[in-house]
Amino acid sequence: MILIIADTFRYDCATGNFVVKGKAAKARNLEKLRREGASFDRAYTGSFPTVPNRHDVLSGRYTFTYSDWQPLPPNEPTLPEMLRKAGYVSAMVVDTPHILKDGFHYDRGFNAWQWIRGQENDRYRTDPTEVELPCRPEKLRSVQTTVQHMRNNAMRVREGDWIPAKTAMAAIDWLRGNAMNRPFFLYVDFFDPHEPWDPPREYVDAYDADWNGEEVTYPMYGPCDYLTRGELEHCRAMYAGEATLVDAWIGRVLDEVGSLGLYDDTAIIFTSDHGFYLGEHGLIGKSIIMGDFYGSAPLYEEVAHIPLFVRLPDRLRQGRSTTIGELAQPPDTTATILDLAGLECSRYGVQGKSLIPYVMGEGDQPLRDFAVSTPPIIHRQSAGARATITTRKWSLILAPAGSSSDAEKVEFTMMVDGVRRVLRPFGRVNSELYDLGIDPMQGSDVLRENAETARGLHEKFIKLLKELGTAEDHVRPWLNCRGLQ
Repeated sequence: MILIIADTFRYDCATGNFVVKGKAAKARNLEKLRREGASFDRAYTGSFPTVPNRHDVLSGRYTFTYSDWQPLPPNEPTLPEMLRKAGYVSAMVVDTPHILKDGFHYDRGFNAWQWIRGQENDRYRTDPTEVELPCRPEKLRSVQTTVQHMRNNAMRVREGDWIPAKTAMAAIDWLRGNAMNRPFFLYVDFFDPHEPWDPPREYVDAYDADWNGEEVTYPMYGPCDYLTRGELEHCRAMYAGEATLVDAWIGRVLDEVGSLGLYDDTAIIFTSDHGFYLGEHGLIGKSIIMGDFYGSAPLYEEVAHIPLFVRLPDRLRQGRSTTIGELAQPPDTTATILDLAGLECSRYGVQGKSLIPYVMGEGDQPLRDFAVSTPPIIHRQSAGARATITTRKWSLILAPAGSSSDAEKVEFTMMVDGVRRVLRPFGRVNSELYDLGIDPMQGSDVLRENAETARGLHEKFIKLLKELGTAEDHVRPWLNCRGLQ
């Protein structure tokens, strides 16, 4: 089994619907994987963002109910530890720094792991000492992180020197030495297309070759009105170029699977942790960061909706592409892998559900009625956190009413990059409701005229929190949400 996660890979970018200057972003290898397997086109992130998502995947649990951006708890069984019971050898190849640096230990349980260094603020290099910023510093989320990333990657010459290429080649090398004649689990974690966006020049030129202005490679999160229209469109081009680069090197991994003759008995899963706003809803980023302060942004479709492609081994495939409309979530990936290994999810406290019956056309009832996407809920209203409840028709964004004491309490977070910031709500923090059937871009809030529907979804959310064993102190703030009275 091979699990590939690409950080910040938007659903529309993985399915050919992300457009820059009239050109659809290219992800040919993922499109091929999608055609050869099953595409869960209503998959949604669970715990948000990067580190909480990996916690969901490696534990099979909805960890937003009790955990934060924090090290992997030492008392929780991890997916590779579960698989070891069935005789699997496991390996992690990762360039996403936040799950390994600062003692986070998400490598726990793997028989082998390899960290490809140099992404974002990874303290990897101290030279070159002089670095020229790609744009004016006030447009950057962090000058220090931008400089660190540029130092880390200053010596690149050919495409193979880029981090996605190094990660893919490390995965290929592991497959060549380890994947024959024994059960294996290979977990490959690409940080790209997460910013800073810096793919080889030709990848950006494929979408915006005429641009000659500043390149805001690591934009400040929040309202995007500090960018000109051209700068924002070029951000979209850099993002698309980064995604295409990742797709190209995922293709190399998939080609090697074919060359080694592994497709007959190897399952491949591709997914992401979340998307990214690139002008939609007036935002850029996935939250709001102003200096030393961090605030949550609503999790609209562009962030909450994620790609999820499952290609079963050839001996199990039905021989045709399948699009599945079930509401799938990250813990389901864990349950699916355990199911393929013949292991019982309940034995390990996994809260997801196996996707195999739906891939095989044998699912006789809905996977679930709604999906929940949310930052950790253990900080109450300190950052204006909202939970998104998604059904086949509705997207409800729930904002707890909070209290004056909550607003005055000073709390901190390490989201979204391991830098300690004060939690603080920004802008309007209200509940919202959207009819995805007629308003997929979520441009018209219809909460007022559909308050009863919203209250019904809210009740289901509270019931789920209790079923998941959420502490009463963490449930209580959500009992009274704005706009539902």
